[in-house]
Amino acid sequence: MSFQYRAGSPQRPNEGLLSNKAVYDKLKLMAETTANDAQPPASKWAAVLALAWLIPGGGHFLLKRPGRGGLLAASVAAMFLLGLMMRGALFQPQTGDILTTVIYCGGFLGNVMSGILYLFTVWLGYNQPDTAGHVHDYGTKFLVAAGLLNILAMVDAFEIATGKKD
Repeated sequence: MSFQYRAGSPQRPNEGLLSNKAVYDKLKLMAETTANDAQPPASKWAAVLALAWLIPGGGHFLLKRPGRGGLLAASVAAMFLLGLMMRGALFQPQTGDILTTVIYCGGFLGNVMSGILYLFTVWLGYNQPDTAGHVHDYGTKFLVAAGLLNILAMVDAFEIATGKKD
């Protein structure tokens, strides 16, 4: 069994793996795809997104996806409650140098994105000071991660509401 190697270059300089015509066609296809993906009206997705933020998994329930909604609600609630049981601290927005601003404002947004869980916790007066210790630190991270997981659930609900995902 022998293999034959044929050395050489393309016939014309523009006929490589990506010729000018191939690049042009690809860019044209991308432009058409982007033009066809116009944003649907807000009436189609605004209520879903608001409910998905307020009640984790609520957007999926509104979209008649109870299995996924229940799984997301249980996941976000479990993560948030585990963070509370570990006595994690809730972030308050602080400014100062850039690192302090990013950490505290980002952590605050992560907490707020937990929706009703965060609002109910603050309303009941939960105020754990930021103390040193591994368990407290993990609790704080769990509280923020619950909000980040809810953001992913909101994106999923948005894509289902707009028809980009089944």
